[in-house]
Amino acid sequence: MPKSKTRKKAVYTPPKTAEQPKVSPRWLAPVMVASWIIGILWIAVYYVAPQAPVLGPLQNWNLLIGFSFIIFGVILSTRWR
Repeated sequence: MPKSKTRKKAVYTPPKTAEQPKVSPRWLAPVMVASWIIGILWIAVYYVAPQAPVLGPLQNWNLLIGFSFIIFGVILSTRWR
């Protein structure tokens, strides 16, 4: 029976990297959650009391402000590790 060929070059081993796992900044999670809560509360308060002194003059811009806070929280959540 014929003898099998032996491997001439070494098996590839990837280079060892000293890369540390990425860690989120400590402020990221609290700001993310606070942004969500502020956005939800802004919209909820506008619907419950649309004639409130601060929210009344803004009218439907209140929805844009509330959703902006929520979207900001979602953008921050993409950076959380």
